[in-house]
Amino acid sequence: MKLINKKNKNYTQIFQLFTEEEWTKSGKNYNKNVASFFSGKKNEVFIHTDTQSITYLIGLGKSALQNFEIQQVAVKFSQTQKEKLQAIPTLVLADFLKEKQFEEFVKGLLLGTYSYPFDKKHAFWNAKFEIHFENLSQKKLDAISSKAEALANGQTACQEWLNKPANLKKPDILSLYLKNLAKKYDLKYTAFNRKKCEELGLGAYLSVNQGSAYDAAFTIIEYKTTVKNAKTFGLVGKCVLFDTGGISLKNPDNMHYMKSDMGGATAVIGTLIYAAEMKLPVNIVAVLPITDNVISENAFLPSDVITAYNGKTIEVLNTDAEGRMILADGLSYLSKNYKTDFLIDLATLTGSSVRMFGDTCGAMFSNNDDLKNLLIKTGDITNQRVWNLPLWDVWKDDIQSDVADLKNISMKPIGDCIVAAKFLEQFIENHPKWAHLDIAGVAFGNTGYAKEKAATGFGVQLLADLIENYH
Repeated sequence: MKLINKKNKNYTQIFQLFTEEEWTKSGKNYNKNVASFFSGKKNEVFIHTDTQSITYLIGLGKSALQNFEIQQVAVKFSQTQKEKLQAIPTLVLADFLKEKQFEEFVKGLLLGTYSYPFDKKHAFWNAKFEIHFENLSQKKLDAISSKAEALANGQTACQEWLNKPANLKKPDILSLYLKNLAKKYDLKYTAFNRKKCEELGLGAYLSVNQGSAYDAAFTIIEYKTTVKNAKTFGLVGKCVLFDTGGISLKNPDNMHYMKSDMGGATAVIGTLIYAAEMKLPVNIVAVLPITDNVISENAFLPSDVITAYNGKTIEVLNTDAEGRMILADGLSYLSKNYKTDFLIDLATLTGSSVRMFGDTCGAMFSNNDDLKNLLIKTGDITNQRVWNLPLWDVWKDDIQSDVADLKNISMKPIGDCIVAAKFLEQFIENHPKWAHLDIAGVAFGNTGYAKEKAATGFGVQLLADLIENYH
């Protein structure tokens, strides 16, 4: 998508944006009958034609709107009008938009091109599609263009991998993709197979992987900046490609949605793509413990006692609490082997967080007030919201085991997302700035591009914004 600072005499396609207040002021320039169909309300679109051109009147809602709402409007417009839109130079009229708001509009246009399986056939990806906008300098337009494209590449990759059915994302397929991604962006790629994991003592991860027909792939991807004294972000993404629940088998009614159990990992992958394309002045170490959780004669059993990477023993009471097992080793491996300023893990972890928040926000746990506040603020800006929950020590009693240091679930039917966070805290090796995001309800849900539940891309804009604007 080219953004150009100019205005030709004639256009056959025009996007004109209005808030309700702007429409009240300038709507009188249009045929008075238009007002019966359009008033500038959020997501209203009216297509106005004359002999020369087609003008899309696009409503943004009240002028006090937040920036992310402009992205939402653009996403919906991009999705719903895609059959009609032409790949031609297009004038955008919106004198009242600030630079950041225009950026959100452009991001939304690109993000709205996503549907599964993704191809760049939408008019907005066509080289002939240009946006002509006079209100910003060419330098600013170039910056917005590269930012929007980097974000779209990161978020669509996240959505694409989450939406793939189980048979199209076996561990070897994902590993090959990550290897090629590392090559493309000059990232350092390391993966440990089962034999290497055994040598290293990644027992909690291996307990989940041992039932798989596919070899282990405990994967570490590093993005390095040349900037001196840059901050380092440690990211761990739960990467269970399909979760049957294992021996503690899930109810089959919605099991097809368990292809979405890698939502933490896909958010991390999208963030890596964005950071690499934008050449962000930070370092990122990402750990993706890749596996499926299946039933076989080798699968781990309820009552097994496992030794994790950091030496702690875990009694497995439920094999469907597998996410916290692989994250435990991911967190302690990252903490023990890399120096990071921040440690953030993301996971589609518990049904409990879904019951608590539905699809409105992720559940957040953190041992650091600054990081916690930063995540809340960034969530509000990007509309990828998180809500803070307690890590009080009283919850630690619920994971005490008779036969091991810890057990992997509490037998009480309450607060499982808190119990899981408390469990993970035992594996961060006293990292002073850690946050755990349980994104089970928000990574996969209702979207404008799919009839059934599908990937939302949650986490990419949250992490990208957090990392990019951290000073």
